[in-house]
Amino acid sequence: MSARLEEEGTKVNRGHVLIIVQNLPVPLDRRVWLECQALTAAGFDVSVICPKGPNDPAYQELSGVHIHKYAPPPQANGALGYLLEFVYCWLRTARLTFKVWRRQPFTVMQACNPPDTYWALARLWRARGVKFVFDHHDLNPEVFRSRFGEPKGLAARVQLAGLYWLERKTFHTADRVISTNQSYQRIAWERGGVPPEHTTVVRSGPDTSAMKPGEPRPQLRNGREHLVAWLGIMGPQDGVDGVLEIARKVVKEHGREDVQFALMGFGDCLEDLKKQCTGLGLDDYVTFTGRVGPKEIADYLSTSSLGLSADPLSPLNDVSTMNKTMEYMAYALPVVAYRLTETVVSAGDCAVYLEPGDADGFAKSVIDLLDDPARRKDLGTAGRRRAEQVLDWRPQAKAYVEVYESLSGLAPELSVPPSRPAVV
Repeated sequence: MSARLEEEGTKVNRGHVLIIVQNLPVPLDRRVWLECQALTAAGFDVSVICPKGPNDPAYQELSGVHIHKYAPPPQANGALGYLLEFVYCWLRTARLTFKVWRRQPFTVMQACNPPDTYWALARLWRARGVKFVFDHHDLNPEVFRSRFGEPKGLAARVQLAGLYWLERKTFHTADRVISTNQSYQRIAWERGGVPPEHTTVVRSGPDTSAMKPGEPRPQLRNGREHLVAWLGIMGPQDGVDGVLEIARKVVKEHGREDVQFALMGFGDCLEDLKKQCTGLGLDDYVTFTGRVGPKEIADYLSTSSLGLSADPLSPLNDVSTMNKTMEYMAYALPVVAYRLTETVVSAGDCAVYLEPGDADGFAKSVIDLLDDPARRKDLGTAGRRRAEQVLDWRPQAKAYVEVYESLSGLAPELSVPPSRPAVV
């Protein structure tokens, strides 16, 4: 659909939206890419500014979305390293906003955190009449507390206070706030002082028209009967070291040499995790895929016997929606998970839950489920049904587009067409 819609016999421009994301390239960032597709399907023009991935061009147009990319900064280490990273990305992004504006002025700027720094850029563009939407992906103060613990020294307290200040500035600058779940929405109300009518929950639901079981690829099992999958970003707070410990218990303590583990993703901890894997004697039982795209994810999840959501309990994880849990369900995989607040909201009764930190019980539940194909099938079927009926992206896309329609004073579209895959 074009950005100019037929409305009562006249052509109406529904506006140009600029989306800023620093954490991942687009379309690799699945949520942001689905948002882009929802907006273009509803008749908006969309541009994106983000860092480059490996071999990415500085500019490309995918499915009508104009994507501008800059060279990513070196990996940050320590407080000074993160500060330099944020300043570098902010300046590169600010420069590209002028390039986007010259092509076509934008009416709304959306910033996706982390980090909580683009409120300052939004205030600069406010003089041109640009409105600001905050897409709240992460709780940065909770990320800090989860990675480093509660601050004890002066320097740590100052850093945490700075994160809370940046978060408040972002909330106070935003004309609308999009929250990924009700826990985040409550924080926008209570900690950010955002009026409830200016917040909308848009969950990162799977597009079940595209994410669905396909033909398995037995070679991914490495000659073994079962493949167990984990998918996500490999950061210090993500507990992937705990996944390796569960794998050790399954293989070494329980003697299950018929199980292969696939860890899909990348992040700050990837190389350390590979060293840990070697130290545990698991190199032949664990596949590290690195960065993977939709096709590879589909192949692995269509081949797997179950998916792991072993995120440890932390101030961040307990209130965050884990996309991998919903993606496992979209592929009809049974899920074994630690009982975290928002994980239970996502999976409902379609997962096997363990109390956080119970690695022995987790490993035992994995084995019990692998040995019970009927239960695996029942849980997988129920999970797929829940993904289609409760979690699917389509109703989330409608809620997302309605934020922009209400902000721009536009009449709502009757429907949001299904999303389209990236052409890469």
